[in-house]
Amino acid sequence: MVYQVRLDLMPISNLFVKGHRIRLDISSSDFPKFDVNGNTGENPGTSPAKVTALNTVYHDENRPSHALLPVIPRARISGWSG
Repeated sequence: MVYQVRLDLMPISNLFVKGHRIRLDISSSDFPKFDVNGNTGENPGTSPAKVTALNTVYHDENRPSHALLPVIPRARISGWSG
């Protein structure tokens, strides 16, 4: 089954040096911040059952996944002297 997911992140910024690349990691877990997700639908805090998750990000014509990253021109970066 395929689900559409939209993630709106808090405002963040990073100045990338020419030639640097961006990596996007997709995960089913954020341990130890949250309890381990057993991927069974049961309460992860009380159920010992665990099933390995399989995450798939589709990027074909019918399911065009993307990450929208705005680019702010240097002139608008406060204090930029580069």
